[in-house]
Amino acid sequence: MTPTPQTSQENHVTGATIWLTGLPSAGKTTIAYELAGRLRDEGHRVEILDGDEIREFLSAGLGFTREDRHTNVQRIGFVAELLASHGVKVLVPVIAPYEDSREAVRKRHAAEGTPYVEVHVATPVEVCSVRDVKGLYAKQAAGELTGLTGVDDPYDEPQNPDLRIESHTQTVQESAAQLYALLTERGLA
Repeated sequence: MTPTPQTSQENHVTGATIWLTGLPSAGKTTIAYELAGRLRDEGHRVEILDGDEIREFLSAGLGFTREDRHTNVQRIGFVAELLASHGVKVLVPVIAPYEDSREAVRKRHAAEGTPYVEVHVATPVEVCSVRDVKGLYAKQAAGELTGLTGVDDPYDEPQNPDLRIESHTQTVQESAAQLYALLTERGLA
């Protein structure tokens, strides 16, 4: 019996979780959407698990204590692994400020045999506070907000991410291309 040739859609059945961590306004979501477009154009199944949407729909009721942030990251990690194990490229632009929370997600993926890529969008806080996409840094500076990651709440920078993107020194397209190159190198794009 001769094997049936694969269609381009069938060539992209390997799922993976690509977690983009970094400070608020670092560029995580912007890079994720840029990469998602490229992957979709090539026939990949792609989902973006946006942190704000997750907080509204999946983690409503959680606050911003260390325990609640850990619970939020674990929920997102569970959903990401579930989707990735079914052939979806899952882009997760979520701060995930604590190393132990990110490591627990990585271990879950490893235990399930699901590819996982950690990307540190390493934008300095000074640049993030100027970008201030959601006005969080301004609110924190005005005393209207406490617990801002990287300012008055900790952010554990990844020590050994699979990729570190210096988004403040390149365009969004260059950042997405850098990540795409890594996925290609690993057989995931």
